Amino acid sequence: MTVSAPALLTRDLGLIGYDEAWALQRALAAERADGRGRDVLLLLEHPPVYTRGTSSRGEGGPLPHPVRDAERGGQTTYHGPGQLVAYPIVHLKERGLTVGAWLRGLESAVIAVLAGFGLEGERVAGATGVWCRGRKTASIGVAVKGWVAYHGLALNAELDLAPFAAIRPCGFAPEVMTSLTQLLGRRVGAAELKAPLAAALEAELSHAA
Repeated sequence: MTVSAPALLTRDLGLIGYDEAWALQRALAAERADGRGRDVLLLLEHPPVYTRGTSSRGEGGPLPHPVRDAERGGQTTYHGPGQLVAYPIVHLKERGLTVGAWLRGLESAVIAVLAGFGLEGERVAGATGVWCRGRKTASIGVAVKGWVAYHGLALNAELDLAPFAAIRPCGFAPEVMTSLTQLLGRRVGAAELKAPLAAALEAELSHAA
C-alpha cells in the first residue's frame, strides 16, 4: 500500500523581519535534511527589504531600504508589506522532485491562485516567476541544501511598487512589476491570498507524492 507524504504544516508568521524569518528557514531546512521534522510552509510579510540572489550583479548606488544577500537563486528583488511571501521548506528527494520540477510547481501554484481571481497567469520562457497581462506578479527563487528546498515565492497583493524603481527586479525594468490590486482594480490584501496559496501548494505536492 502506498502511503502519501505528510501534508505541509502551515505557519502564519504575520509581519516578520527578514533576518528572523531567514534564520528560521535555515533551522527548519537543517532539521529536514537530518531526517527530522516535517515539511513546513511559512506564510508572512516582510518590512521593506531588498534581497540579492546568487545571480545578482548588484545595483548602482545606495538603496532606500536594507539589503540582504541570500543564498537563493535569482537576482535582486524587493519585499514589503502587502506582498505575501511563502517559504515552503520541502524535502525534494522524499517527494521525488527535482529542483526544476519544484520551481515549475511553485509557478503552477501561483497560476492557480490567480485563476481563482479570474486572472490568467503566464510563464515567460527563460525566466522564473509568474506574469499576468505581460507584467510580473510573483517572483520565485529557491535554495537547496541536503535535498531540502527553502526560500520560495513572493506574490504581490497590494504591495507599494515604488521601491522597485531603485533596482532592476530579477533583471527586468521596474515597470514590469504589478500586483493583484492593480490588475483587479480593487484592494487585495496579503491575508486574502494565504488560504488559496497554501491550498495550491498542497495540491502541487499531492501531485508529486
